[in-house]
Amino acid sequence: MHAEQKQHDFEPKIVAFVCTWCTYAGADLAGTSRMQYPPNVRVLKFPCTGRIDPVFILRAFQKGADGVLVSGCHPGDCHYMAGNFHARRRFAAFRALLDFVGVDLNRLQFSWVSAAEGGKWVEVVTELTERVRAMGPMREFKELEQQEQWSAVLTSPELKEAFESIT
Repeated sequence: MHAEQKQHDFEPKIVAFVCTWCTYAGADLAGTSRMQYPPNVRVLKFPCTGRIDPVFILRAFQKGADGVLVSGCHPGDCHYMAGNFHARRRFAAFRALLDFVGVDLNRLQFSWVSAAEGGKWVEVVTELTERVRAMGPMREFKELEQQEQWSAVLTSPELKEAFESIT
């Protein structure tokens, strides 16, 4: 542990769903540039934010995440033309659903981070980690893990791998 890092009573688990082309590359840039940020984030890489099913976000909370980050290419810069526009519309509706069922929306963040924005990745991760740390652990979905009766069919090996790696 570095001298400038503090030990906290609660260390949140943050799951980050990121696109391969921009945000993952931006996070990689932050790492190769030796930028310091909290180690609380588990990154799950997708080809595009348009491929991130909202059920994955629920699954992350259910499996113990205290916060979730979804991040991809800036609007207009998607490598798959309009994937991030689809994701933005889908997650606007999904946020309303989460709010309706009582999930504090401060635990969920959407951001756009390009491959050249390692510093922005650090800011986003640090801000989300600090905000969730102040909120404390998320307990709302813990009991769902015991009751789960998953009946969906995952249509590709990539989606199956992503779904199973959410912890």
